[in-house]
Amino acid sequence: METKAGDPGAFAHFDLSRVPSPAFVVDEVAVRRNLEILADIKTRSGAKILLALKAFSMWSLAPLIDKYLDGYCASGLWEARLAKQCFTGPISSYSPAYKSDDLRELSAISEHITFNNPAQLARWIGDADMKSALATCDLGLRINPEIALGETAKYDPSQPHSRLGYPVSQLQPEDFRHLSGVHFHNLCEQGFDALAQTWGKIEPVLAPHFETLKWINLGGGHHITRDDYDRDALVGFLKELKARTGCDIYLEPGEAVALDAGILVGEILDVFDNGMPIGITDISATCHMPDVIEAPYRPAMLHEGSEGPVIRLGGPSCLAGDIIGDYILPEEPHAGQRIAFLDQAHYSMVKTNTFNGVPLPAIWLWNSESDTLSCVRSFDWTAFRDRLS
Repeated sequence: METKAGDPGAFAHFDLSRVPSPAFVVDEVAVRRNLEILADIKTRSGAKILLALKAFSMWSLAPLIDKYLDGYCASGLWEARLAKQCFTGPISSYSPAYKSDDLRELSAISEHITFNNPAQLARWIGDADMKSALATCDLGLRINPEIALGETAKYDPSQPHSRLGYPVSQLQPEDFRHLSGVHFHNLCEQGFDALAQTWGKIEPVLAPHFETLKWINLGGGHHITRDDYDRDALVGFLKELKARTGCDIYLEPGEAVALDAGILVGEILDVFDNGMPIGITDISATCHMPDVIEAPYRPAMLHEGSEGPVIRLGGPSCLAGDIIGDYILPEEPHAGQRIAFLDQAHYSMVKTNTFNGVPLPAIWLWNSESDTLSCVRSFDWTAFRDRLS
């Protein structure tokens, strides 16, 4: 899987020695730039845009994000609690399944709750107490478009036998009886064309129900803030969709809010030869950038060279597969050398873990216009200790 981003932006001039290693550095100016693009889409189209907290949950930037977006979408109770406590705005919640206690609390703090299939919804509203609790929310259904457009099958919500959403081919008129809205999420780092194809598959099934639906949520995965995204086409589509359906239209990007807005700074700890140069870094793919292994993909490096010896970089854990990738460094590899990987503000930050007791990166906030730099959060070994027993 090829990274779709990796523009260094202002980080091209950032001194990596200014922060400890490892550390995430987020440029609030870059986040604001992305938010301004999304706000422009909102203004021109009439659609509403939510932040998907699963991709970017940096609540220290809540005052900034609140100014531009319409609310937040949560993938479960803890994310919804974070949205309620740290951000301002309506909350839309979806999970493939719910525990009763979680659902009851979610119903008290969410504007929309989306269910994974009609039988699940019927089961919960068939319980008198839960039906009463859910009466305060708009109820939605996630549908599966059954059109696979993703680059990587295991990341594609429309993969065969997907657990995400109810197959659009199985929808019946009675499935819309209790619904205020429908939701689908079929994209991953994709442009407008993929959204248009997905909607083309769904519209014939939804069209008979436009009059009874209040909202349609087009999900996330839209790389709206990427330079090559056709934003004018998106605006035209959203305006037409809102007019044709009479529904409120939602998008819930995550990556687009933090695209190219952060780096992960690390240090080479050791270099040796094993048929090729090997570099051990204090950045771990498995602990700090799990998508490198899960996708897999090769993260772009700040100031990577175009010519010279190739070195394989990997983390300090005992996992044999803790390999970041092969790179040409901007200078001769050596212990103590600082490096940084681009576009790490989304997903990497929320997916870090302490396997092997590998330290978590600190989180720093930088303003590339004023050059102010502050530590938002640092971690000591108790972050590892306190998650165990």
